[in-house]
Amino acid sequence: MLPYATDGEVEAALGRTMTWAEAAWFRYSAATPDYCLNCHHIIIFLVVYTLAPLPLALLDLWAPAITLPYKLQPRVQLSPADFIRCYVHTVRVFLLAMGPVQLLSYPAVKMVGIWTGLPLPSVGKTVAQMVVYLLVDDYLGYWLHRLMHTKWGYEKIHHVHHEFMAPIGYVGPYAHWADELIFGIPPFIGPALVPCHMTTFWLWSVIRHLALMDAHIGFDFPLNPTKFIPFYGGAPHHDYHHRVGGKSKCNFSTVFTFCDYLYGTAEGYRYHKASLAKGRCNS
Repeated sequence: MLPYATDGEVEAALGRTMTWAEAAWFRYSAATPDYCLNCHHIIIFLVVYTLAPLPLALLDLWAPAITLPYKLQPRVQLSPADFIRCYVHTVRVFLLAMGPVQLLSYPAVKMVGIWTGLPLPSVGKTVAQMVVYLLVDDYLGYWLHRLMHTKWGYEKIHHVHHEFMAPIGYVGPYAHWADELIFGIPPFIGPALVPCHMTTFWLWSVIRHLALMDAHIGFDFPLNPTKFIPFYGGAPHHDYHHRVGGKSKCNFSTVFTFCDYLYGTAEGYRYHKASLAKGRCNS
């Protein structure tokens, strides 16, 4: 909740006129408690998870001939019931496991220094923070993912996520409730190390959810981000991890690929790509 009643008070405190973004933020947040602003993460997840994978899911169900040339596992065609089961399970687990965490997390958010006031951060600062958060989350997530592929971790927890050997966008957060809690830790470490504005925290939540879903879409389109962003793994990289399943010893990264190359967990995927390239050359 901002300690200002009017635009004039804000601009007097800033010593300048508010930008349009700052004016919009002031109108939206001035009378809203910071606790409620933090709880927006629940709404953000539900909106992004519901809408982001939907167009491709509908296209895959209603016009599979269009998407087939780009499908990474073309022999697998999921039914509408599979999509619905995945969606319902994920939303239920999120609300029951992560929902309470989100509702109770504000003291920690406040303690690490995430703020809601004005001025808003610059675009450059926001971009720099996003890069830091992605790198921290990817590195920690890599090691947690490897831990979940130990015999105990996989059999007790992580096998639920691998029920879909040919993933779709909705599979990204599909998991055991313990998986949800464990993999919910790395995304918070970056903002804890480099505190940000609440709007940046929201943006980070959106970007992370989108990256997770993109890694699971199951397609390799011509404009795939992997072709433009260095070390970005995307769907081709992570789809192979799902194809191998519980026996997988490679491709534990879900965003970038450098950890897999640094720590020797990329060999299987390298061999797979080489085999595909050899097959194309011989055909």
